[in-house]
Order: sequence, then structure tokens, then C-alpha cells
Amino acid sequence: MGGDDPHIHVESKVVQGGAAVRVRNVLASTFGLVGDLPSLVTAGCGVRVPYAMTSPRPDRVTCLACREHARLEHLRFAEQVERLSRMPGSVIGPAEAKLAVERHRDLAERFSDA
Repeated sequence: MGGDDPHIHVESKVVQGGAAVRVRNVLASTFGLVGDLPSLVTAGCGVRVPYAMTSPRPDRVTCLACREHARLEHLRFAEQVERLSRMPGSVIGPAEAKLAVERHRDLAERFSDA
């Protein structure tokens, strides 16, 4: 897609998408250093788009392929958390896992609503 793509996308790693921003904020608050956020990212639909044209919020994403990608990623993550929380010695407790699973399944549902 060219520079005239009007759609709002999700990052391909939508579940971990905010990690770069959180790391940047920690560095800024700890050391006074501020790194640049990436100008282009790979979207869930496979195209490279400006970071400013992405959102992790279901109500903002207009690219249908990205919405489907985000839905599947949140469902996959919820399943992983659920499975890992049942393993012996897991650091994720049942209550924490239940909250995380519910949150990601809710996000998946919201991404499926067009």
C-alpha cells in the first residue's frame, strides 16, 4: 500500500505492541534518555505503515485484515496464559490468569465487531 492508505492498522505483534513504548518511558524516567519510536512498523495485514497509523484499540482499527489478525493474536495469547497457568510451578496464579484470559478474550471479541 502506498502513502495514501487511509486505514488505521495494528502492529503485527499487537499483544506485545506497547512494550517498546513502556521501555522508552522507563529509560526516559530513569536516565533521562529518550529513544526514538520506530517510524515504520509491520502491520497485522503484512504491510509496512507509519507507527502513527496504528492503534491497539479495537474501536480505532479500520483495516479488516488487521482486525482479524488482532482477534486471532488475542485469542492465541489467552489460550497460552490459560495453559501456562495450569502448569506445576507456574508464576501465574489462577486469579491472575483468569483476569488476563478474560481481558484478551474480550479484546478478541471487540476486534471481531466491525
